[in-house]
Amino acid sequence: MIRRSLRRDWERLLKRISYGVMGRLILHASAVALTAVMLSLRLVPVMPAAAGEPLTVVELFTSQGCPRCPPADALLRELADEPGVLALSVHVDYWDYLGWQDPFATAEGTRRQRAYADRFDLPYVYTPQMVIQGVTHLPGTDASTVRHRISEAPRADRVSVTLNRRDPDDLSINLSDGPGRNPDGGADVWLVVFDRERSTEVQSGHNAGSRLRHVNVVTELRRLDTWDGGNHHLTVPLPVADGNTGATTVAVMVQARETGQIMGATTLSIAP
Repeated sequence: MIRRSLRRDWERLLKRISYGVMGRLILHASAVALTAVMLSLRLVPVMPAAAGEPLTVVELFTSQGCPRCPPADALLRELADEPGVLALSVHVDYWDYLGWQDPFATAEGTRRQRAYADRFDLPYVYTPQMVIQGVTHLPGTDASTVRHRISEAPRADRVSVTLNRRDPDDLSINLSDGPGRNPDGGADVWLVVFDRERSTEVQSGHNAGSRLRHVNVVTELRRLDTWDGGNHHLTVPLPVADGNTGATTVAVMVQARETGQIMGATTLSIAP
């Protein structure tokens, strides 16, 4: 008798539920199932950050002489449009002797990549290599894995970084504590100067005949100071934009010495 009573009650309840409610329940269940599939396939996109949220720094070590780099350059262009991502194109110079001299290659970029190779205990440097938030690296052609690593990267909110132009010639940098503890061994403060977009008609080498497009091309990479916690102020001369350097934007990154993790970063346009 109890089972029959429960069954009648259940049937009455079902009759009271409208088709609209049932439709919403079905849609919700479908969304949950789709999300699970996307997670299993690593297809979850990079979620845009709200205004004021920390940046995720993605450094692509690339060269116009590298035959595998153009697809990675294209991926970096996509990442550069993602809110909350600072995508930097760092051109290295060790490809220059193989038939084409990359006009954007710098010794500073090569030294930075070799420092990462030492940190990651790699026996060699390679292109195209992406380094995410200073703590993980992978080939820059694997789009789904790159986006997954970005979504899992540690938040760069340990240091609050603000930039201002004190006058037409000087950049004012202010650092202050964010949440968490100060890094063991302190942190380095880096100035990065880059141009938003550059392109080149490659005349020789592996990519001869191609027009290569790059975004956020690093033209200067310089260590300014150290940060050990607390409030810290720096004033540095602003780089001068011209037809060769293409300096249109500056970034300041604070990077832990022991772990390599980028703990804070921000950008400022200096275009005239």
